[in-house]
Amino acid sequence: MTTAELTPAITDFLEYLRVERQLSVHTRDGYGRHLNAMAGQLAELSLDGWPALTVSHVRGLATRMHKGGLSPRSIATKLSSLRSFCDWLIMQGLLQANPARGVSAPKQGRPLPKNLDVDELHQLMNIDETDPLAVRDRAIMELMYSSGLRLAELVNLNLGDIQFAERQVRVIGKGNKERILPVGRMALEWLDKWLKVRGGLAGPDEPALFVSQRQRRISHRSVQLRLAQWGGKQALSSHIHPHKLRHSFATHMLESSGDLRAVQELLGHADLATTQIYTHLDFQHLAKAYDQAHPRAKRSKDEDV
Repeated sequence: MTTAELTPAITDFLEYLRVERQLSVHTRDGYGRHLNAMAGQLAELSLDGWPALTVSHVRGLATRMHKGGLSPRSIATKLSSLRSFCDWLIMQGLLQANPARGVSAPKQGRPLPKNLDVDELHQLMNIDETDPLAVRDRAIMELMYSSGLRLAELVNLNLGDIQFAERQVRVIGKGNKERILPVGRMALEWLDKWLKVRGGLAGPDEPALFVSQRQRRISHRSVQLRLAQWGGKQALSSHIHPHKLRHSFATHMLESSGDLRAVQELLGHADLATTQIYTHLDFQHLAKAYDQAHPRAKRSKDEDV
């Protein structure tokens, strides 16, 4: 069977994700890319239609991806997309069981998210406020760090989502779930500065809070590029991207409060286990302080290493 004969079911699945699951365009695009790429490889493995998909096919697919140089994380992401698709095929009566359930990606280490320390954040946000685009970028960074927003949540904000009197922002997160988050003083201050110059950039009927020079809602890619540029301008040693500000928010909140449940709610994590990765960062912070301060923890100068 050719790739073209396998793709109609993928198209129907993506429509299901849009209508029934109400997943974002970004998420649906990811599913589409992964599934269409795997359909091409499965066609080469002589798959005779989705009802004929077996564990052997999925294992062969995983082996191909591994030999092709994909990282364990990428393979796991693609297999996760295939599992969801197969669950849908079962719902449609096209499969009896999910063959992707019995196949796992190669083991991978779980990298800890990297964050900026407070001094680096001050350095990053030391921005001249005479340029409207710089004011916008500072407002974006302050809000992301203040409230731990995902990139998609930030880009999708509208003017009415910021509530200055209540010091809150309303965001729509994954799964179309709404969260009301607190906004800090500095973020509110820079949002106010941005709104004073926004009219010179925004189209007359544009509802988006953050807009580009094209007078419409700023794109994901534009935010990523601008933050990377600011990291270079401010001479920071690490690459700056939107998720790093979210990681910094989570890490600093947990270090200061120790309240994992509160951080989970603020981040919009459905599963506490997702938030618990930040406890490893917090422990690293504590362990470093322990090693430096505790008399019994310090290495002697003559100690073998």
